[in-house]
Amino acid sequence: MIATRLIVLIASYLEPELVEQIRREVPQVEVVYRPDLLGTPRYIADHNAPINRSTEQEAEWQSLLAQADILFDFDHSHVADLPQLAPKLKWIQATSAGIGQFVKQQGYDKTGWIFTTASGVHARPLAEFVILSILFFARDFEYLQREKAAHHWARNTTPEKAGKNQAIIGLGRIGREAARLGKAFDMRVIGNRRNINDNETPNVDELYPPNDLTPLLTQADYLLLSTPHTPETEGMIGAAQIAQLPKGAVIINIARGAVMDYNALIAALQSGHLRGASLDVFATEPLPPNDPLWDMPNVIINPHSASTTDTENAKITRIFCDNLKQYLAGQPMQNVLNVEQYY
Repeated sequence: MIATRLIVLIASYLEPELVEQIRREVPQVEVVYRPDLLGTPRYIADHNAPINRSTEQEAEWQSLLAQADILFDFDHSHVADLPQLAPKLKWIQATSAGIGQFVKQQGYDKTGWIFTTASGVHARPLAEFVILSILFFARDFEYLQREKAAHHWARNTTPEKAGKNQAIIGLGRIGREAARLGKAFDMRVIGNRRNINDNETPNVDELYPPNDLTPLLTQADYLLLSTPHTPETEGMIGAAQIAQLPKGAVIINIARGAVMDYNALIAALQSGHLRGASLDVFATEPLPPNDPLWDMPNVIINPHSASTTDTENAKITRIFCDNLKQYLAGQPMQNVLNVEQYY
């Protein structure tokens, strides 16, 4: 049980009603929210808006950091020097699920801080993006757009996606939700995870261990990458792995750009080996204007936004309030990052 009154500093824009929710539900803490010192959001749930502070405002922000025990979101205006500016900091509630690499790269894993993620918040919107992607290619929406542009009317036939193989690399919350929606369309779902004997994958027809991707790749009509970015998964899908996919397969990447060789992907798209690709993440972000992916009609490009919805902040606030209560009571919190496993 924590006796002293802790200071929670909100480090990115949050709707005022959600700030009040934190104060109302957990009155034992002091919640500091200064939107005038934060960036103006460019869209709903923008957690990294550009910040322009005056000298006086910057001094005021640094004073707040010095007092903070808990941060709601990372302070993206002080990534490198946050440990020095926030000596009292004990815990950061992230607004993203995939923070492991960032925490490692910044050396935050050596600080002793606790990190809790937004794991689970983005599962449904990302799974919906996966279904959108599958339907785009299964119903040949690219063809319909061409025909519409040509003002051409001709009846046509497309295959059903029922019975097609959805292969999922990474059966965390996002992968499991994609599996559930895939089964709702009567797809055959296969995937891999470390423990293939658990009961957490009820919508998966076949499970394989992670050390051999061949059974997944050779059966995949739609290959979904939803794995965390770790040293083991970095570059896991390259030219050799893409060559194992059946001709006409589609790759959907909602993981991280680093898990796939994009040059190999482009070559397979250009050769016709792949039917298409649906991409939410890229090796370089923003995607450079001269990247050939922009001009490929069989490629869906989403600017790392498939997970972002108008309900995101409310869901993260719910996790944060629950975790605050647990933290104050000295009880285990949900979504605690394992800095050694990167997730």
